[in-house]
Amino acid sequence: MKKLTLAFCILTLGSPAASAASANLAGDVAAGKTKSALCAACHGADGNSVNPLWPKLAGQHASVIVQQLKNFQSEARKDPTMSPMAAPLTEQDMLNLAAYFESQKTKIRFASKELLAQGQKIYRGGNKETGVPACMGCHGPKGKGNPAAKYPTVSGQHADYTLKQLKDYKSGARKPKENAIIMRDIALKMSEDEMKAVTNYTQGLY
Repeated sequence: MKKLTLAFCILTLGSPAASAASANLAGDVAAGKTKSALCAACHGADGNSVNPLWPKLAGQHASVIVQQLKNFQSEARKDPTMSPMAAPLTEQDMLNLAAYFESQKTKIRFASKELLAQGQKIYRGGNKETGVPACMGCHGPKGKGNPAAKYPTVSGQHADYTLKQLKDYKSGARKPKENAIIMRDIALKMSEDEMKAVTNYTQGLY
């Protein structure tokens, strides 16, 4: 039996070369906090966004945040709000912002009991019949991801935001590159009910 070791990765992954380059630089939390004033309107002063369609950045791996900012800046990932916000940032700005938001604590959200069992089943075991792998293969039992591999933290993330990303991967609205292509392949195999269940589960996963 093949092990289900692949998982849905909500944010696009970067290349090993980019990872190595960023690893040689350090982010400054204090400078990031100052710079984050530009981000607060959508993501919250501490990275805990109020609008469930805007992602929480609090507690997210710095490596993931930096990569996404680079993706928005290069337009590898496009968004009418984020692309222009990322455009003027230097790499050091990105590192500082990432260090600040990573240092913040994610505010707890809860999962709906109605979809909890189904979501847990998919997250931990996938769907063997349709080839959907277990999400925890990449994101871990508690949804904490893997910063070295740029697998994002999904625990506590807004279900609405995560659901939108899965739908965008499936429709092609979000075009993944490199390792993140797996997200498109997984999303294509998922029903909307499965997406709703698993994103509800990760919202309450701590």
